[in-house]
Amino acid sequence: MKQIRQIIYYKHYFEEFFDEQTEKVKGKIDDVLYLISVVDRVPKKFLDHMEGADGLYEIRIEYGSNIFRIFCCFDEGRIVVLFNGFQKKKQKTPKSEIEKAEKLKAEYFKQKK
Repeated sequence: MKQIRQIIYYKHYFEEFFDEQTEKVKGKIDDVLYLISVVDRVPKKFLDHMEGADGLYEIRIEYGSNIFRIFCCFDEGRIVVLFNGFQKKKQKTPKSEIEKAEKLKAEYFKQKK
């Protein structure tokens, strides 16, 4: 399939999260990132806008009974910038993870200028 979006990492946060995962979870993450890069309309099941967070999205990954989230944003429409990731253990996304992602997003765009 033809790549529609480019996926990049901002700093080291996503890579550290990814490296901590088992091989099977890494495979699932890779599958979802590939899907995001090649399909025109990504299902909400895999990518959704964060309520109350301007321009921040979360990539959703489920493996067995485990739920993982990776925060990201779009840049120039076709670039997906990955920030921090975490394993979700409660119903609500931890406020500290959202704040971290918002800070990284602001840093990314400030650094880009």
